[in-house]
Amino acid sequence: MSSIKIMPCLDMKDGRVVKGIHFVDLKDAGDPVENAIFYQKEGADELAMLDIAATLENRRTRLEWVQKVSSVIDIPLTMGGGISTLEDIELVLKAGADKISMNSAAVKDPEIIRQAADSFGSEKIAIAIDARRNSDMPSGFELVVSGGTQPVEKDAVAWARQCQELGASVILPTSMDGDGTREGYDLQFTKAISEAVDLPVIASGGAGKLEHFYEAVVQGGAQILLAASVFHYRLLSIREVKEYLRQKGLEVIL
Repeated sequence: MSSIKIMPCLDMKDGRVVKGIHFVDLKDAGDPVENAIFYQKEGADELAMLDIAATLENRRTRLEWVQKVSSVIDIPLTMGGGISTLEDIELVLKAGADKISMNSAAVKDPEIIRQAADSFGSEKIAIAIDARRNSDMPSGFELVVSGGTQPVEKDAVAWARQCQELGASVILPTSMDGDGTREGYDLQFTKAISEAVDLPVIASGGAGKLEHFYEAVVQGGAQILLAASVFHYRLLSIREVKEYLRQKGLEVIL
């Protein structure tokens, strides 16, 4: 197994980092540039930034946020939110992002994944998959888009397989049921995705204790561990998480 990576996430709204529970009840969590600098110093392996209102507001992602954050860090930055065309991808990459993450736009037009991988390289293309439990779906998880507001009657795990076939290089599944709760990643969902694809999977949604990060790897099959509120509110440090994982026998870069 390759080294496990830690990936703090900056959910962005109105120029500030915010964090909610189940995608709602947003609270301020600081300045994005200050957070980015802090997390790099703490040992973050990668950073994610998500313009959470872009799709709902039917606009492009805020390129100035990408420019400001990418200019103060050396670790890879993945940017998502409001990215729906090849031109959007080009602008975000030129603004300083190392990867882009698509969700709603890819569900609406899956062919854009193939076009993006062909145009920019598959290593630049991540697909975010938001889902909620629905027993009517073969896997038990239904795909949702538009910031978690719109279910699309599509099986989330089958969609992950399709994304791999189309050229995505990493899958970022988030369970709406676990998001922001600090009660642990949705291991069933993470495992279902990791078993369905041969790509790195980013565990997301619900980290609250050191054990949760370990469980995401050994039970969920994740290789990258994304967290937000537990880091934003300084409940845990990235170094604490990495040292814990190393003590448990996992390979991390301190």
